[in-house]
Amino acid sequence: MRELLLEFFSWSWFLPETFQSYEWEKPILLNLLWIIPVLILIRKFVKALKNPVLELSMPKRIAKSNPWTYLRLIPTIFFLLAISLIVIALARPQRSNERVEQFTEGIDILLVMDISESMDLQDFSPNRLEAAKNTAIDFINGRFGDRIGMVIFAGEAYSLSPLTNDYELLTDLISEISFDMIEAKGTAIGSALAAGTNRLKESEIPSKVMILLSDGESNAGNVDPLFAAQLATAFDIKIYTIAVGKDGMVPYGTDFFGRPQMVESYLDETTLREIARIGGGEFYRASDDNSLKQIFERIDTLEKAEILENRYKETTDYYRIYLFWAIVSFLAWLSLKSSFLNNFLLD
Repeated sequence: MRELLLEFFSWSWFLPETFQSYEWEKPILLNLLWIIPVLILIRKFVKALKNPVLELSMPKRIAKSNPWTYLRLIPTIFFLLAISLIVIALARPQRSNERVEQFTEGIDILLVMDISESMDLQDFSPNRLEAAKNTAIDFINGRFGDRIGMVIFAGEAYSLSPLTNDYELLTDLISEISFDMIEAKGTAIGSALAAGTNRLKESEIPSKVMILLSDGESNAGNVDPLFAAQLATAFDIKIYTIAVGKDGMVPYGTDFFGRPQMVESYLDETTLREIARIGGGEFYRASDDNSLKQIFERIDTLEKAEILENRYKETTDYYRIYLFWAIVSFLAWLSLKSSFLNNFLLD
């Protein structure tokens, strides 16, 4: 009760910054505040018409210089204040606190990355693997609400990370990927897809995606890549494939004199295209760092989860405070209008 009284008797309700912070339900009513100067003018006009001869019981010279004569204005001030506060209360000053809750079902995404020796070729900067890692990290940091996992492969497949929302942990794991993490040589695309399917098959999320990134021909493992793609499709997993690198002679290391050495590169584009077709996704060819980045941006656009919003608006009314003070001012006017103040120095 004491706190309520302190709240009502605070001067802060009448400060300019307080009124600036309000939202008004009926702002047009604030125009009624113009009625106050109009009332003052009408009162002065009526008083001029009356033109009393003996307005004061004291000489006019003395009355004008006597500050006590201004006490007669006090009842009028209370009356005008009551009208002003009633207008403010009718305009309904309010403050709103809007909360926005975002939620999404998200997408389960599994990145399947080739780390075979051919990913060390330097037609990307500094090499294919590092370029793929940096682009994958940028892709992960641009997602919201999705679970993302990671499978790496060379001659065999290895599940680096389960599906997780901990993007910081995942990007740390990707940063540490190196060629010596898997000893078996070769490119086991089928095994990698099977490992990814094993991760995603238990997911209850409606949208499940695998992004396969490789630069070579499937020449290792005991699972046929096309059969693995069909298996993934049976579990409603969409597959995007990205062929990384150029065909022909590409730089790899330097010779004794520090000049770039060239080696021949071959990409099995046909198998990757067929995997994407079976998986209901798309095939992309990345020949440099920029095109690889654009491909991930394209996939990021295609596989966006719908973000739903719930908005809650909590509105608090403050008209009661001004109505309270309007009543107090009106009662004060009623008490003083027939008192000695209103008739002070009148004949």
